[in-house]
Amino acid sequence: MANHEGCLCSLLLPAESRSSAFALRAFNVELAQAVRKHNLTERWPVKITDEREKNLDDKVYHNIQELGNYAKNTQSSLLYLTLEILGIKDLHADHAANHVGKTQGIFTSLRAAPCHGSRRKLFLPMGICMLHGVSQEDFLQKSQNENVRDVVCDIASQAHLHLKHARSFHESVPVKAFPAFAQTVALEDYLKKIRQVDFDLFHPFLQQKNILLPLSLYIQSRRKRYFFKKAKKEIWMAIS
Repeated sequence: MANHEGCLCSLLLPAESRSSAFALRAFNVELAQAVRKHNLTERWPVKITDEREKNLDDKVYHNIQELGNYAKNTQSSLLYLTLEILGIKDLHADHAANHVGKTQGIFTSLRAAPCHGSRRKLFLPMGICMLHGVSQEDFLQKSQNENVRDVVCDIASQAHLHLKHARSFHESVPVKAFPAFAQTVALEDYLKKIRQVDFDLFHPFLQQKNILLPLSLYIQSRRKRYFFKKAKKEIWMAIS
């Protein structure tokens, strides 16, 4: 009843605030139900909210390690919770979740860079940019010079390495945990595409949705794998 009344009261909020209010109420209620239902470890939701709070001020990542830590505390923590919901308590699955989460975080920072750039913001590791003599303005101007591509290549390579580590646990991870790692299909697809366009972060090809993704996800689930078994190793020969 209290939730019903709360929702009704939220309808009276200004239109620009209404959706946020509903999101907060849903987060409060649904998270509490999930924690009780699956006996979830409370530190993972806390890590996610704490890290998100730190990022509210448009935090700049000074190096790839800082970006990796953010990804671990958000994306990896979310995967740990997903494993718990699936009833999985396994060290190998946790290791895989750590690396898949870091891959997801790096992937998100790359894919969102053009959108962030349109708002004159950049959330790529500045240390790697400085190493190649690339400024924030180069990205904001959507430069396609070799140095900018080298920055993207270095960052994408880190994502590739984390995904490679995640794959290394495949034989040890319980099959029941595989659905938690379904996102690796999309991650592999993006990393393959970014290599195909020679690390041009602003190439239109990277912004196109993969209409075959649902089919790929279904195939992987039927094959009981969380990665493409026949992934072409030569794709990353130049940077592995």
